[in-house]
Amino acid sequence: MSKITFFILAFLLIFTLASFAQDAAMQKAAEILKKVDENLMPRSYEAYRKIINEEPDGSKKEFIFYTVKKDRDKVAMLYLSPASEKGRATLRLGDNMWLFIPKVGKPIRITSMQSVTGGIFNNSDIMRLDYAEEYKPTISEQNDDEYVLALKAKSGNVAYDNLKMWVTKSDLIATKIECYSKSGMLIKVLEFKEIKDFGNGVKRPSVIETHSPLQKGFRSLMIYADIKLREFPDEVFTQNYMSKLGDLMK
Repeated sequence: MSKITFFILAFLLIFTLASFAQDAAMQKAAEILKKVDENLMPRSYEAYRKIINEEPDGSKKEFIFYTVKKDRDKVAMLYLSPASEKGRATLRLGDNMWLFIPKVGKPIRITSMQSVTGGIFNNSDIMRLDYAEEYKPTISEQNDDEYVLALKAKSGNVAYDNLKMWVTKSDLIATKIECYSKSGMLIKVLEFKEIKDFGNGVKRPSVIETHSPLQKGFRSLMIYADIKLREFPDEVFTQNYMSKLGDLMK
């Protein structure tokens, strides 16, 4: 074997091993993110949530929602309070979102960056799909206790181009997410707190707190009061059903 042939074979071997290592790392990151999604959002469930928006002067506005989710791309939500918003509903199917207002009667299109509640949570945060549905992950850092995942948006239709997610190694639960624009500007920080056992294998943070360097002095909280596993027919996740979401409540 000539020296040239030897070096070519050695290079090909190194390249192949590096490619295998990269593929294995990407697969591990995808598996971690999949488990994070499963822990945060079971495949099919119903939940009661409260959102509290706090302003710099100490004033607050609260919303209570009944939420249902199916698979990785279907979410519907009914406003229970305040009284001025009661009966409104939102629907998300993949990248598409609608708002139903009883007095209007016909659902209207909304976007991920808008917010049906005001405050710092936008529609994408409130009607969250599985992160793996929208982002491609890599492991950027890790230590004895946690992974740090770098998430890159799969398309330009999502609210944030890049995410930085901290995940515990012990139970693969997200503890913090930094949300960035395409230019690299930090838009907001989401902190996941107060792990709660909701029963039937559902154990996840019951509180999500968010703040933004773009809205100093403001803070929003999302508090889960109850989460139950439940199956729903596809009919529930249609525009025609938005006015009837209340029929699902037991």
